[in-house]
Amino acid sequence: MKKLLSAVIFLLAVIGGLTLWNRQLTTSRQASSPTKTLVIYNWGDYIDPALITKFEKQTGYHVDYETFDSNEAMLTKIQQGGTRYDLAVPSEYTVTRMAKAHLIRPLDHQQLPNLQNIDPRLLNQSFDPHNKYSVPYFWGTLGIIYNDRLVKNPPQHWNQLWEPRFHKQEMLLDSARDMMGIALITQGHSVNTTDTATLVAAEQKLTHLMPNTRAVVGDEMKLYLERNEAALGVTYSGDAAEMMAVNSHLHYVVPSEGSNIWYDNFVIPKTAKNTKAAYAFINFMLEPKHAAQNADYVGYATPNRRAKKYLDPEIINNKAFYPDERTMEHLEVYKDLPRKVNQTYNDLFLKFKMTK
Repeated sequence: MKKLLSAVIFLLAVIGGLTLWNRQLTTSRQASSPTKTLVIYNWGDYIDPALITKFEKQTGYHVDYETFDSNEAMLTKIQQGGTRYDLAVPSEYTVTRMAKAHLIRPLDHQQLPNLQNIDPRLLNQSFDPHNKYSVPYFWGTLGIIYNDRLVKNPPQHWNQLWEPRFHKQEMLLDSARDMMGIALITQGHSVNTTDTATLVAAEQKLTHLMPNTRAVVGDEMKLYLERNEAALGVTYSGDAAEMMAVNSHLHYVVPSEGSNIWYDNFVIPKTAKNTKAAYAFINFMLEPKHAAQNADYVGYATPNRRAKKYLDPEIINNKAFYPDERTMEHLEVYKDLPRKVNQTYNDLFLKFKMTK
């Protein structure tokens, strides 16, 4: 009887062990299955990691996070197909390209109740009317950063960059659209000009800026400005915020006569495997406290109007990063120009860089 009882107990233990193992295996499979995984494709260091952890704990989804370093790299990878991204974060003109190429899904706004937290001024932009495909993530401007120890009477307008007093002191962005755009603005034209003669005239104006140019650079600009090795530069508001956090003598200004306003946006690729998780994540990031936390971490301007009450008033009231209405009226979004026109911009800018 005791042997029989022992056998029964042993058998039950084995069954129980197998049941537990099966449950664990099932849970493991579910955790790694497409329905429980959200795959995000974003710019590097462009989200607070703590928010991803919180989202995972709050929803039960597992987040796979991959990064890219340019819109072109992101677009190429998605165009090639076979990707598993549920969310991507392209800039404004790339949203237009992706929509035209049918690479992204129209959004169901009913699944995005927190969209109401976005500042209405930053919705319904020309690159995506009625936000059919995209939701603003961060936004910013192109402007002038200067060092108050090296620059007296700092420039407030683009034309001042051409003043002889700044001989060999300026760091310029290695970006055709940005630098050609500045020259176009000084001549009273749109940053989206397509007329060849007007573009040639802008390049000729830009050529006269070469005597003041110390270097045409990318991310290297940060080191020069942070270390007091350059007096001023043309840069993006987000990069300016990073530099200013390191060097208190740096300041940023957006010329009131006009500049570029850029947007980075959430979109759902056509090949997304988990749109339910994608909508959940967008809504999560549109929560005011989450948006504020993310803006604190990244340093860029949040489009979330209800998040502002959780941010430092000194930041919110800084017109360089949250421009006033007068300046906003003159800011332009870059349009997705025809390939031939883009090539003209690039060729003329290359000609400028070769100027001696």
